[in-house]
Amino acid sequence: MISLPLVYTILALIAYLSSFCYVSTHLLAKSEPNRWFVTSILSLGLALHAVVLYHDMLTPLGIHYDVFNLVSFTSGLMLLLSTLFSTYRPVLALNLIAIPVAATGLILGFAFSQAKLAVTPSSWGLDIHIILSLSAYAVLFMAAIHAVLLWFQNRELKKKNKKRVWVNLLPPLQAMESLLFDLLITGFVMLTLALGFGFFTIDNFFAQHLAHKTVFSLMSWLVYAVLLIGHYAFGWRGQKAIRFTLIGFALLALGFIGSKFVLEMILAR
Repeated sequence: MISLPLVYTILALIAYLSSFCYVSTHLLAKSEPNRWFVTSILSLGLALHAVVLYHDMLTPLGIHYDVFNLVSFTSGLMLLLSTLFSTYRPVLALNLIAIPVAATGLILGFAFSQAKLAVTPSSWGLDIHIILSLSAYAVLFMAAIHAVLLWFQNRELKKKNKKRVWVNLLPPLQAMESLLFDLLITGFVMLTLALGFGFFTIDNFFAQHLAHKTVFSLMSWLVYAVLLIGHYAFGWRGQKAIRFTLIGFALLALGFIGSKFVLEMILAR
């Protein structure tokens, strides 16, 4: 018998594939896709994606933080934000990157999530901290990728290349820069809330070997804060914004990935 989560997964993938084909066909034909039609189809796919996640992640004991569930969650969040931003920014083409990512995450989450594993009960405050941390990481990862694309676009414009691959493929430079700061503000707010909940819900950072992760996260938060202040107070943009974005994410990645390395490889825990 076919399970409902499988049906929802298939329907979500159909919605994702339909929107991808629709947008790519219009862009290849150099015609403007209907933004609201694309948003509606993607919203349907995202709603079905959320139902699958609800079934896989929520248990009577608490949230099931299986790695494949988290991949599905973060990839869906990336597409959600990409869809929202494309409703008021001329960046609909960037959904062609986010849609395959979300579809892949959904397939991995449904196919490989180990639902039978025991779930360790946790407090609602810790759950919120974890979800916000993952969300902030996903959004700021999007900002880092966006900064790299912006760097390629800037480079082609400055060198005045005849073959402008990135300039032709990507939305206008001004729209790309505006979207970068949309992502940075969203990620910064999520990171701020995640750190706030962490301080109130985790009893002892040192006892739980979280000191280095906290330090790197706070350093990343400070870099993003300086960048946002510099942008809105002094007009920072272009290469300076790209450098700060990448430095901030590198520090955040060191906090997340580095903490895992320290615990498993150095402390053998």
